[in-house]
Amino acid sequence: MSIFARPHYTSEVTLFIDELKAKKPTLEAEQRQGRAIWWDKKLDRSEQADYLDAAVPQQPYVYGTSGHPNSK
Repeated sequence: MSIFARPHYTSEVTLFIDELKAKKPTLEAEQRQGRAIWWDKKLDRSEQADYLDAAVPQQPYVYGTSGHPNSK
């Protein structure tokens, strides 16, 4: 046994997550499915380029009126 060995420790959070996974074995699959809905998407580079090209540059002071089409 090493002199640097520490006693086994498991945090309360880890115990909670392990218990949750044991109670609901489908939890990780549901998390992956939810992630796929919002995050795991293929990017269409041409649409992304069009989106970036359509951006209007913002003036340094957002509430300023100089350069606004309706300003006098």
